[in-house]
Amino acid sequence: MPFRLETRLWLAAPLDSVFAFFADPANLERITPSFLHFRVVTPGVEMKRGATIDYRLRLHGIPFRWQSEITAWDAGARFRDEQRRGPYRYWRHSHLFREEDNDVPGGYAVHQWLVGPDLIRIFTYRQERLREIFGGDRHEPVRVVIQRKL
Repeated sequence: MPFRLETRLWLAAPLDSVFAFFADPANLERITPSFLHFRVVTPGVEMKRGATIDYRLRLHGIPFRWQSEITAWDAGARFRDEQRRGPYRYWRHSHLFREEDNDVPGGYAVHQWLVGPDLIRIFTYRQERLREIFGGDRHEPVRVVIQRKL
């Protein structure tokens, strides 16, 4: 059965700096949990379409070699890597980068007193309902936070 994992993250940094960070495969070690014992073993990879990167890791104590190929490259905007060898039958990982301006009409006061609290209530409710429908620890607190851009 295939699965899809999607995450989104807003960073308070210039787009070109964030993209440059992700364009350096060595930085993947910096953002991978230590329990995976993850290491990039291909030195000096020039990120572009067709580039391959080899890694070593341990998943539940089992050593794996992993090879990714960059299958799409649009400098400053997006790239995609696909597993060519590794622990999964299929793995495709897309990275999209864009600048956003998420200001609320009316500014901070409207967000602080009207929009923000309603969004928190809506998404807290959704998390609680999803937990009821699909199961989950009812004692684990629901966490919905709106962070202010700096």
